Amino acid sequence: MQAARHVVCAVSGGVDSAVAALLLRRRGYRVTGVFMRNWDSLDEHGVCTADRDCEDAYRVCQILDIPFRQVSYVKEYWNDVFSDFLNEYEKGRTPNPDIVCNKLIKFRCFFNYAVDNLGADAVATGHYARTSLEDEEVFQQKHIKRPEGLFRNRFEVRNAVKLLQAADSFKDQTFFLSQVPQEALRRTLFPLGELTKDFVKKIAAENRLHHVLQKKESMGICFIGKRNFENFILEYLQPRPGRFISIEDNKVLGTHKGWFLYTLGQRANIGGLREPWYVVEKDGAKGDVLVAPRTDHPALYRDLLRTGRVHWIAEEPPAALVRDKMMECHFRFRHQMALVPCVLTLNQDGTVWVTAVKAVRALAPGQFAVFYKGDECLGSGKILRLGPSTYTLQKG
Repeated sequence: MQAARHVVCAVSGGVDSAVAALLLRRRGYRVTGVFMRNWDSLDEHGVCTADRDCEDAYRVCQILDIPFRQVSYVKEYWNDVFSDFLNEYEKGRTPNPDIVCNKLIKFRCFFNYAVDNLGADAVATGHYARTSLEDEEVFQQKHIKRPEGLFRNRFEVRNAVKLLQAADSFKDQTFFLSQVPQEALRRTLFPLGELTKDFVKKIAAENRLHHVLQKKESMGICFIGKRNFENFILEYLQPRPGRFISIEDNKVLGTHKGWFLYTLGQRANIGGLREPWYVVEKDGAKGDVLVAPRTDHPALYRDLLRTGRVHWIAEEPPAALVRDKMMECHFRFRHQMALVPCVLTLNQDGTVWVTAVKAVRALAPGQFAVFYKGDECLGSGKILRLGPSTYTLQKG
């Protein structure tokens, strides 16, 4: 009889990863739970949130009767994720540290630890996503040798594993997985891919996992928590006072502590003004933030952007895009926003132009444009340049 497959499951102390581990256990696998400590900080009550989460993750493993490990990636997180986050803000961009964390911490550091140190046959997480492989096919990946050398992609026939949207389209988290390397994806199970969040909570309730059920959903950037964003950033970056200027008549409306604190589309808190104004452009050289009245002002809308080099989940651009240099698909640049129909144009250097079928509100450099074809997530590229706004075009 074959030994039970060993699956190493990331456990965060939340309900999703707890139920993922439970379901793997039910499938008859040998499961090890691993808690990743990526950030050490105190919440607003002076309690270390990572300690509390670790405690909850440990209790999950006790209830499920599986071994528990914890690993610290605080140094890697600081160097690879947080430094990049600050760097991007300093340049006036709007980064997405969750996408970068999945790419560099969960699906690199954790993945390598699970495979090399714990001898995992596969890894698993509590993400709401699916792949094109059945469990048994995932376990077989272990034995498929990866071709070495410069020209491997030109000659090998290697069916890339697809990243597919979750059955629960509202909870779908492929957006956050859009930079995950193929090598790790091939050996990853997503036990929640076919389930709704409500059903996951029901499973938790029926299996003595009440302590994780009562926890609040973690939303927003993990290392900021409930703190004021501006105050948090100014602990790390020097204030650079500047002016709020109306895009319509160049009138100075007020002052701010740093142009990098604002992202395009957000409401600008300008003292003494009753009406809301919204950030539409930033002038880094002068330190000015340009604002417009109304949340639907045409200066907030654009239909063209250019990304950096795209990370394709399949490692290569889609065949149709290579063949025709253009391709219709959909994209989003925020989690849970509606998918936007667009046309991609492939550039020689691996970057793409994205032309949205209709102008979208509040595109910002630094965000990731994540591409979809049907229910397949193709990958993503960081937005580096924006075309002119509808307002600029109207003014001619």
